Amino acid sequence: MLAKRLDAPYRSGERTAMVKIKRMRTADCVVGGFRYASKGRAVGSLLLGLYGADGLLHHVGFCSSFSGEERKKLKKVLQSKIGGQGFTGNAPGGPSRWSSERSAEWAPLKPELVCEIKYDHFSGARFRHGTKFLRWRPDKDPRTCTFDQVEIRSVLMQRSA
Repeated sequence: MLAKRLDAPYRSGERTAMVKIKRMRTADCVVGGFRYASKGRAVGSLLLGLYGADGLLHHVGFCSSFSGEERKKLKKVLQSKIGGQGFTGNAPGGPSRWSSERSAEWAPLKPELVCEIKYDHFSGARFRHGTKFLRWRPDKDPRTCTFDQVEIRSVLMQRSA
């Protein structure tokens, strides 16, 4: 969405007083797996999942907004959860314009970890653009992380546009 600054006059055809406004939202997601960083064996990204009406955990995106120090700490947290199938529905690894040989490799995790992320757009059963890790949610049951929390918001945003 674009808006004109209140302190600036309207000038036809110019964008100097325009400001881009992104609607930021949060969602609780299950961490169904992770990818290692391209250099070394630190964690590169968390693979995020939501449970669908079919009861399956579907891959919906990733989060990679971590410092080098945070990546080392993440590895310790995630290693104890390695195993199982990870995603039981749609899984990561499909074709992508950014795909490389290494990017298809991922380690599945037991669906026990829940994190809260910040995002600006969700469509086509995926987070679009970047997501940002906010915090762990040990108080949250992974099964409560469903598409309802993002689909309802997406529908409401489309209706108000």
